[in-house]
Order: sequence, then C-alpha cells, then structure tokens
Amino acid sequence: MALLENIQNNHAAFLDTLQHRFLDENRNAALKKFFHFGFPTKKDEEYKYTNLREITEKNYNFFPKEAHTISKEQIAELHLGEENFDWIVFINGQLHKELSKISIENVELLSFNYALNDPKHKDIFDNYFNSIADQNLAFTNLNTAYCKMGFFLKVPKNVVIQKPIHVFYISQNQDENTFYNTRNLLIAESGSKIEVIESHHNFDDTFVFTNSVTEIFTYQNAKADWHKLQNDSNTSYMMDHTFAKQERDSLTTVNTFTFGGKLVRNNLDFIHNGENINSFMNGITIIDDDQLVDHHTAVHHKTPHCESYQNYKGIYKGKSHGVFNGKVFVDKIAQKTNAYQQNNNILLDEGATIDSKPQLEIFADDVKCSHGCTVGQLNEDALFYLRARGISKNEAQAMLLFAFANDAMQNIDIEPLRVKISKLLAEKLEVDMSFEDIF
Repeated sequence: MALLENIQNNHAAFLDTLQHRFLDENRNAALKKFFHFGFPTKKDEEYKYTNLREITEKNYNFFPKEAHTISKEQIAELHLGEENFDWIVFINGQLHKELSKISIENVELLSFNYALNDPKHKDIFDNYFNSIADQNLAFTNLNTAYCKMGFFLKVPKNVVIQKPIHVFYISQNQDENTFYNTRNLLIAESGSKIEVIESHHNFDDTFVFTNSVTEIFTYQNAKADWHKLQNDSNTSYMMDHTFAKQERDSLTTVNTFTFGGKLVRNNLDFIHNGENINSFMNGITIIDDDQLVDHHTAVHHKTPHCESYQNYKGIYKGKSHGVFNGKVFVDKIAQKTNAYQQNNNILLDEGATIDSKPQLEIFADDVKCSHGCTVGQLNEDALFYLRARGISKNEAQAMLLFAFANDAMQNIDIEPLRVKISKLLAEKLEVDMSFEDIF
C-alpha cells in the first residue's frame, strides 16, 4: 500500500516539525495501534460495502506547501450569503487570521496547533483530547498520530454564542496528492449554546485526502449544533469521525449534507451520560457519476429518559453508491428510551445503488424504538399528476425530490445554511429553482 509506506517513512520527520512534545507519547502509541489494526478492508464488517483501495494505494505528501494565492474574494464565494457570521479559515493546514473574522468574546477559541503549544491548556487536553474518540479505529489512531490543524473551542457556562461559526478547510497550490489530518475539540459547558458549520474545499486537480476527527462535549442544559457541508471536488476524499458525549438535559445535533467528493465516509458516535438527553442526526446525500458516500452512525443509550432521532435521505444518480449503517444501542438501565431511526433512498438511474442496514440492540424492556429503510424510485402517479398540470419533467422531479428531502432540513436553525442546501439541491438536480420557489 502506497499510503502505508508513506506513513512508515514520514512519522519521524513529522514529529521533528512539532513543538508540543507532551503529545509525542500519545502519537507514538496511536501509530503503534494503527499498525496493529492496519487499514480496514472489505473483509471488515464495518467496511463491507466500502472499498478504500482507491485512497490507500495512492502516494501523498504529508507536508503541504504553505504558500497560497487564495483571495478574500474567493473566500467570499464560499460563504453562504451570511452577513453576521464569524468564520475561521485554514489554508494548507495553517490558520489565516487575515482571512478570518472572529468577533465573539468570553470564549476560548484557538487553532489546535496553538492550543497544543500553550502550557495552560495542557490540563484540558489531558482531560478531553482523545477521551471519547474510539482508539480501536485505524483512522482515529492515524489522526492522533498526525493531527496538528484544526481548532479548539471552549464555551463557558451560560454563554450563548449568537453568531454561528463557519470553519473553512482549504487546500490550494499543491502539486502533489496531499494528506491532511484535521482535529477539532468543542467543549460546551453547562447552559451554553453554540453552532458550528464545517466545510472542506480542494482548489487543485491533485487529490486531497482529509482524515478528520471531532470530539464534542455537551454539558448539562447546553446546546451544541454541528453542521457538515460536504460539497468538494471529485479529487477529494474524506474520512470523518465525530464523537459527541452529552450530559443530562443537553441537546446535540449533527447535520451532514453531502453533495460532493469522490469518496466520503462519515462516522458518527453519540454517547449518553445523563438523563433527559436529546440527540439529533440528520443527513441529505445527493451524488452522481461514480461517487460513494457512506454514513455510519451509532447512538449509545446508557441512561434512562433519553431520546435520539436519526433521519437520513439519499438521492443517487448515475453509477453512484450510497451506504447507510445506523445503530442504536440501549443498555439495560436505559429505561424510557425513545429512539427513532429512518433511512429513505431514491435511485434515479439504473446504475445507482444503495446498501442500507439499520440496526437496534435493545437490552431494556420499557422503550420506544423504531427503525426503517426504504429504497425506490419516484412515484410515477405523482409525477404524472404534476406533468398533467403543465409542469416540466425536470421541475416535477425536483418538486418531489425537494419534498422528499424536506424533513431532514427541519431543524436547521441557520437560515442562510438552509437556503444554501436548497440551492445545492437544485444545482445537483439541474433545475433553475430552489426550495423557496417550490414551497
């Protein structure tokens, strides 16, 4: 494997570039675990439908060129049309303050690399870093071994951040395939509120492989929303792991909107650690050609009186391939659990495929748990009804597909993001209309 050889040859050189020596032991231990497990193959049950050879057989540069030519105008084109957001811009692994806008106060917001170099944050990293990330997974170990880009955000007790924060990860001016390991850490203390939007953008024709790990800690009565907008180029690969741990009376949402990328794998784990917790996972996927998007979710109900909702919608065109594997685990003591899981898919072309596997493992006896999956095509009767009223075939299809995706958009509180998702849906469906035009 080309990537495996890269890793073997680059680790010592990578450590020499870092100043935060207190992580060296963690990095070496993580790399040792990675070599023990190796890259997942289709023989592994969790990767049964996703072949990673396209990614792992390529060579990558572990030390991206820092120089870039990204302008403020190019950054503006990536925005959602928002006027009052804050944003953070990373280019080629480096934070660029001159292209960022941060106006929020009373929070600790640092680049991950800077936080690792600041001794006063050592206790925070000792208590939080890698504490909920699954250390038996190859790519989380690989990330721990190589991460240095990303951000750390701590929202103090009862602080409500009114402005969403949009985080841009950009790769540009690279003449070789490039390997990035992004690491994010969000701590929302009791009574706080925060919303984050994350997007990745490859401006080159060379391949970019991003291996991302995010850890979210939501404390009592806090609310944390994380929105992933995935609309990258066909020379981009994404391996994303997000872990969210919630305390009592908290609410955490992760929305994943996937419209681009050659191969995208989203792994999402929620861990309940108190009563009256609410967890929301929503996803909309629309892809074409030979793209592959794989959603793997898991909710660990460990305490009573908690609720979780998973709602994933997929629209597949061309020879694209979708995968959904959603799991709900309910421990014996987690009585009065309410868990809902739904995956609905539409195949628009004969070459498109979906493998869906919703799962429940319930050890409590007083619960309300349901799961379901549908795979089909557009309703011909509904299509005929609309066309009989003078609506073109493309517009009629768009109306039905917008309606199909609508309920996965219901809990988007950020209006510019909702509008952006609507426009991307229209763009992918190749119609000159948006959600607002239809409804």
